[in-house]
This record gives sequence, structure tokens and C-alpha cells, in this order.
Amino acid sequence: MIEPLFVTIPPVLFLAVLFGGGQLLRRRNIDMDGKPPINRTPYYLSKYSIIVLWAAMVIQGWGIDLSLLAIPPAVKWLSLFLWGWGFALLLTGRLGLGDSFRIGSAKESTTLRVHGLFRFSRNPMYVGMFSTLLASALYTANPIVLVLALFIIWVHHAIVRAEEQHLRNVFGQEYTTYCARVRRYL
Repeated sequence: MIEPLFVTIPPVLFLAVLFGGGQLLRRRNIDMDGKPPINRTPYYLSKYSIIVLWAAMVIQGWGIDLSLLAIPPAVKWLSLFLWGWGFALLLTGRLGLGDSFRIGSAKESTTLRVHGLFRFSRNPMYVGMFSTLLASALYTANPIVLVLALFIIWVHHAIVRAEEQHLRNVFGQEYTTYCARVRRYL
């Protein structure tokens, strides 16, 4: 019973923080929905596909087998570790961004966050999300999940590169100095 709860609670908690935080920002007249930094179709398709992969992990965790292969115990434990670590990064990163958090590029002035997790990675939330996608692919051992995870990572890397350009335009030398000091991912 612990494993199904372990794979279910983190995405539910993260989505509650994500959408609950969005409601709190809207009450303060802050629009959490930024402008998509790349073409809208792959942008939104990849965002919603994340939920599909998280659901695949949860479904597998509750005993509905999506696997086409037998999953070795070491792979299963690795995937559970990546799942927990990924959501820890997502939650900590989201909370660390505070009012600066946007889905997409901010339409208004925000603050460049360089403390907390952002001292070690410019994109800890993306690292966390990539970790949960890898966990889902390993845990389900399903080729469709793997292909979708690779698509999402490819699109989100393009998003990161576009967001970096936006941040260079907004924060100038401050962001360039930050980039020289802190790596994009790890």
C-alpha cells in the first residue's frame, strides 16, 4: 500500500501547489500564465503530456500493468528514487520562485531568482520534471511512455533555450553573469 501512495501523492501535491498558487497569484492580480516562448502547439501538447506520463506511473503503481517487459527490482527502485527526487525539486523550485513563477515567459516585471536551488541549477524545476519522466519510463517499461518522455524533454529543452533568451533580454548582464556561474541543468 505504501508504493501506490508514494507514486500518487507527489504529483497530486505538486498540482495542488501549482494550481492553488496560481489562484493565489490571480487574487493579487498576478497572471501566472506567461506567454509560450515557442510555438503554442508543441508547447501545450508537451505540458499536457506530462500529466499523461505521471498518470501512467500512478496507474502502474496501483497494479494496472502497463509494462511490456519484466522490470528488474533495481530499475524499479531507481525509478522510485527518481520520482521522489524529481518531485522534491519541482516543489522546492516552485515554492522558491514565489511570485516570479510563470508557465511561459512573464508578461510583466519579475525578479531573477538566484538563491536556494537556483544556486546549483538555473532550471531545477525542469531537472525535476525530467527526473519524473525518466522515472515513469523506467517504472512502466512501456515504449510509448519512453517515446512520449523523449518528446517532452526535447520540447522542454527548446522551451528552456527560448526562456534563456527572454531572461537575457529582461535582466541583461545580471542574467549573463548568473549563466556563467550556474549551469543550465546540473
